[in-house]
Amino acid sequence: MTTPIRVPQTTAGSIPDQGPPAAPGPRVAEPRAAINTAALEDLGVAVLDVTVPVYNEEKDLEPCVRRLHSYLCRRFPHSFRITVADNASTDGTLRLAERLARELPQVHVVHLDERGRGNALRRVWLASGSPVLAYMDVDLSTDLAALAPLVAPLLSGHSDLATGTRLARSSRVSRGPKREFISRSYNFLLQSLMGARFSDAQCGFKAIRADVARELLPHTLDKAWFFDTELLVLAERCGLRCHEVPVDWTDDPDSSVDIVHTALEDLRGMYRMTADLARGRIPVARLQAALARGPLPAAARAEESGRRASLFGQLVRFGAVGAASTLFYGVLFLLGRAILDAQAANFAALLIAAVANTAANRRFTFGVLGTERLARHHFEGLVVFGIGWALTAAGLAWVHGLADPGRWTELAVVTGANLVATAVKFLLFRLWVFRRRPAPRP
Repeated sequence: MTTPIRVPQTTAGSIPDQGPPAAPGPRVAEPRAAINTAALEDLGVAVLDVTVPVYNEEKDLEPCVRRLHSYLCRRFPHSFRITVADNASTDGTLRLAERLARELPQVHVVHLDERGRGNALRRVWLASGSPVLAYMDVDLSTDLAALAPLVAPLLSGHSDLATGTRLARSSRVSRGPKREFISRSYNFLLQSLMGARFSDAQCGFKAIRADVARELLPHTLDKAWFFDTELLVLAERCGLRCHEVPVDWTDDPDSSVDIVHTALEDLRGMYRMTADLARGRIPVARLQAALARGPLPAAARAEESGRRASLFGQLVRFGAVGAASTLFYGVLFLLGRAILDAQAANFAALLIAAVANTAANRRFTFGVLGTERLARHHFEGLVVFGIGWALTAAGLAWVHGLADPGRWTELAVVTGANLVATAVKFLLFRLWVFRRRPAPRP
């Protein structure tokens, strides 16, 4: 009988003492070495290790593993293994996985005593001997035709991490409007608040080079769904190249994932990771020195910043962003007014629109790229938001002094107050938040 491998329980985020961090110096983009697949296969090493994390999935596990195994045998040109990571299942999932491992030689089973997708991936990947590590959800929502484009840039050395995206224009996705709205909102917040450049954090279809994973995984903490976001954000902050693959995705209607609970946990994860980066818990400078392909050249950043410094151009772009933000605010206010009182709906609509407005002006109006001073810019943007909220709150207080104002009257007053606040906002953005500071003297 096949005995499943039991991975030792270790503390997430713990790493051995490696001395003081190395001082990061200027780096030049260098290609990662291509993986010698022929040599590995001669040694009997699987080039690709695909992990399938499962918890109480006895219904879906066998068709998933058989379909994946058949596809890899027919279409993948290199050696592979499939690792079923059982996360403390209480049904027959583990017994079924062991039976499949006895029948299919490339299938292996790892049993963990603790639940969580992040927990399973971190432990299985750190113990794997394959140079390319991937994972996919057991429901196989992603068309397997995307697997080769996912893995190829890692084998060639072109990229360090690859992820599927359901939000690219060429992706074909079948899922409900609730999941679509939550997914797009979450990724918008990641891009606005954490400076993420990837489009889809939570697509259950990712791959990473093992040499990169060994450096990054000890600094990840999340045991559940936020692990994906944590890994992608950390990779980008460390100067790695993340490759996105448009996928065809069909949502599983029987999925047991609580999307509202998962979304709240993701927001908590964003807060925790932002705090960790700010406090220096994650040694980004040392990881950059070891892994980064090189930053955007200073000349390119200076050219982009200078191109967007003219007052007229800033006014035009600020006006366009402001018009879109005002329309966005009005829609949010009307939606919120259906369930909240006027002041609460105004505050919620202004807050969400303020985050979007600061992010858009930061990038498009004032040409600020990257993550430098990102948290400070958003904090100062919230101060500017406070001024705008005070103006609109005063407008609402005035209109409610009239006799029974209607919804459209309320909307007209707060929109007018918003326009006044917009003029103040531009001055504060230009002269304070995104003011071009002179470079320090050497």
